[in-house]
Amino acid sequence: MRTCEICGRSIVAKNAQARFCSSNCRVTAHRRAKRLTLPEELTSRNRWIRHSAEKKPVDAITGATASSTDPSTWATYAEADTSPHGAGLGFVLGDGIACIDLDHVITDEELHPAAAELVSHYPSNYIEVSPSGTGLHIWGLSPERPGTRRIENGISVERYSSGRYITITKNVYQAGTLLPL
Repeated sequence: MRTCEICGRSIVAKNAQARFCSSNCRVTAHRRAKRLTLPEELTSRNRWIRHSAEKKPVDAITGATASSTDPSTWATYAEADTSPHGAGLGFVLGDGIACIDLDHVITDEELHPAAAELVSHYPSNYIEVSPSGTGLHIWGLSPERPGTRRIENGISVERYSSGRYITITKNVYQAGTLLPL
């Protein structure tokens, strides 16, 4: 009897080559395969926080409210990654690290054409799928400047380089490093 590579349940399928018992397990395996190591430019900086389920910043050490403008509420990557507080990871932008946030650009695993065009300008940048599963975070380098939010070619494009934090999912859309944005 064959068993699912993800959950271990028996596989009841006509396809003799099936590796998973359900589409949920197949998607989980696909996502796990895409989870690669975060760029060292992120993990080497002490700009990490956790976030609540409501996306409120949480201090990884104390569990108290964190601030994107107060370094005393930030932690190392190792501290934040192993913290029991909050629902997920976040990185505080600044110190040359920036992010382009694209909302609602993935539908049925297809990337919106305008988003695909924008992503094509960053072929070696680290890009993650956002927590919603429908957006992208393009990570890179940029001097600190005021953030912008605008509609470009029919999609919402937000650019931030300071005073904000961005969630980190480790759900890699495109493996890469941090290059200029």
